[in-house]
Amino acid sequence: MLTIHHLSVSQCERILWLCEELGVDYKMIKYMRDPILSPESLKSVPGNPLGQSPFVEDDGGVQLSESGAIVDYIIHKYGGGRLALKPDDPRYAEYLQWFHYSNGTLQPAMLDIMFVDGSGAGKDNPMRQMAYSRLDQRLKWIDEQLASNKYLAGDSLTAGDIMTVYSLTTQRYWGPQADLSPYKNIVRYLQDIAQRPAYQKAMEKGDPEMQPLLSAKAPEKGLFEVGGVTSDIWKKK
Repeated sequence: MLTIHHLSVSQCERILWLCEELGVDYKMIKYMRDPILSPESLKSVPGNPLGQSPFVEDDGGVQLSESGAIVDYIIHKYGGGRLALKPDDPRYAEYLQWFHYSNGTLQPAMLDIMFVDGSGAGKDNPMRQMAYSRLDQRLKWIDEQLASNKYLAGDSLTAGDIMTVYSLTTQRYWGPQADLSPYKNIVRYLQDIAQRPAYQKAMEKGDPEMQPLLSAKAPEKGLFEVGGVTSDIWKKK
């Protein structure tokens, strides 16, 4: 049995969503943040001293804590390769690019802004201006891709979407508080994602208190600024 150690308001939602899309059975153990970082109960799980989430365990002593690796593992061990394009697919290279884009390019740009803003840098600070410019470029590229595609690698959902949606949604609760209004195709895309039963089920299982951040607007302040999950800015009204 696959066991998923799920931290609230985290990128572990990717793994729950993937399993729901594939119809994979799993056991979920949930942890609440304390109030920003991982609680000691998650750090005390054998093999997970950093308290990372997602963190999964499987039969045979398998332990994994990188979301991309976990997604690959589940797709190929439990999903029969579904949601991953095969090498002979004409969009295979495109799929690989989007599968790695979020953790390799988009999310680092978002974290740069989160830390620069947290440092108190003013709007005229060149580092801040560069960070925001880099994020805008990365969002524009996604928006351009979605202008002619329903999903990132074509007309069908793939693991590239599973990896990317967290960065466009829940990550904005932490930062940056990016307004997606200028990126009309991303906004349309997120509304399509919101209609997927598997996405709805995963979010309700993992974070039933959280309002999925699928709209263009984000909170004015991030969770770092308001004391983490003790705040109600991430909760359903």
